[in-house]
Amino acid sequence: MRDILPDLDRWRRDNETIALATLVSARGSTPRLPGARLGVTRSGKMTGSVSGGCVESDVFEHAMQVLDAGAPRVANYGVTDEDAIRVGLSCGGSIDVLIEPFATTDAWRAIEEAIAHERSAVLAIGLSPAPLLARKLAVRDDGSLVGSVDPRVDAEVSAEARRLLARGGTQILNVSWQGDEARVFLEAFSPPLRLFIVGATHTATVLCRLAKPLGFRVTVIDPRGLYATPERFADADELLHERPEEVLDRTALDARSYVVVLTHDPKFDIPTLTRALRSEARYIGIMSNRRTYAHRKAQLVREGFSEAELIRIRAPIGLDLGGRNPEEMALAIVAEMVAVRYGRDGRPLAATDEPIHGDS
Repeated sequence: MRDILPDLDRWRRDNETIALATLVSARGSTPRLPGARLGVTRSGKMTGSVSGGCVESDVFEHAMQVLDAGAPRVANYGVTDEDAIRVGLSCGGSIDVLIEPFATTDAWRAIEEAIAHERSAVLAIGLSPAPLLARKLAVRDDGSLVGSVDPRVDAEVSAEARRLLARGGTQILNVSWQGDEARVFLEAFSPPLRLFIVGATHTATVLCRLAKPLGFRVTVIDPRGLYATPERFADADELLHERPEEVLDRTALDARSYVVVLTHDPKFDIPTLTRALRSEARYIGIMSNRRTYAHRKAQLVREGFSEAELIRIRAPIGLDLGGRNPEEMALAIVAEMVAVRYGRDGRPLAATDEPIHGDS
């Protein structure tokens, strides 16, 4: 969603006629998850994807038909379709895609505003029956509602949306409607994950570049202006020439916060680690060999931290990928961050029995 908003904004300013496709349901193994979007214009421009290339050309054709008719529709794709070879999903799953003429409704504007101001919100979209198709309700994090799926279901939809705000993700909600059942797609939009990189090293420049496409808002902290320059960190959202403790003392580190320490200097390492450990940060890692970290750990014990608290620190930082150069080390770090994000241990997929990519 966030990735395609700039294109949608530009197309609106250019008075393009736009159709928007939203992946609302996925079964089995699929390349994209519900909430993925593809925007297309009458003039042939495209942004985003709903399947990673498997069905986009057919979605485009459907989108032109939707624009001609001026009415939304749901398209279904999967390997069981008669035309599976032409437009089916090669990974074996099946998906439902809502395709609609794009309009900036009040509900849509509320979601755009929430994203722009890094607030949480849920977008509810009616899927069935036909009178509710593509009708939208936005539920803000303050509990206020904008738009409507239907006055008879909005209360139940908004109650479930508030529950979804806490856990994030998407879901299909079934609710009673006029003696029948209505299906509503719910999607939670949360503020971006925050990555705080302490130390403007070579590894930091690559880590910053890798983290951005993964949805992290990146802050680089280093009082040494010689290293922390805009030229080296063009991908950073913030570049702060301050001591890390000064930044972290005014920052509420929560479960969406990741802290990476790359300074190799105790006068920066220890103040950063103490503040991270006293917070709810989801990930704390430090670039260090085992001998150096033993010294850092002893200092932290003297600061009053227990073994149970210190186990939160990942040192040496990163997954064991065998890399040696800064680019490879940054990859190992971001891989570990992703594993922590999803509660995985970083083992090869071939060595696990866990569901992958939507498999069930």
